[in-house]
Amino acid sequence: MDKLIFFSLIIVCTITHIFRSIYEILKHKNKLKPNKLTFVIVFINMLLLWLSWFALCSFDVYKIPPSGIIQLLGVLLVSIGLIVFLIALITIKTLESYEGDLITKGIYSKIRHPMYLAFILWLLAAPIFFGSVYSFILSFIFIVNILFWRYLEEKELVERFSSYSDYKKKTIF
Repeated sequence: MDKLIFFSLIIVCTITHIFRSIYEILKHKNKLKPNKLTFVIVFINMLLLWLSWFALCSFDVYKIPPSGIIQLLGVLLVSIGLIVFLIALITIKTLESYEGDLITKGIYSKIRHPMYLAFILWLLAAPIFFGSVYSFILSFIFIVNILFWRYLEEKELVERFSSYSDYKKKTIF
């Protein structure tokens, strides 16, 4: 039964990643404009993505029991990711459809894409916490996907803001 749940969660998690990537591509090609409806859809998709990811890691069919220190590392990475995500969200005050000036204050003065960084931390943290071997391997595929989202966003920001190239030089990720 655990195998069935695990593989079902892989499918759900993969589909939500694909859906988000399609959304990002359509947005990048100006075939889709973010609005309240797309926000709700993307929000639900991302909620499902993260719920399925953490559940997937807990149901992984191949685990190495982690030591207390390793589990603590997982908790620490999830916590750092959550803090980075919340600080970024409070700073930008939106998840989609931001139309204002380039934000270069707060966490954005150091990190260009703090939310994506938080996502990557979560992708690494959950398998570490649960000692989930297959999920840890799978996390690298999903990290590449998040880096793809970041790539599309970088292209848009370079076109949108003349100061973005200088901003990139002063920040990480």
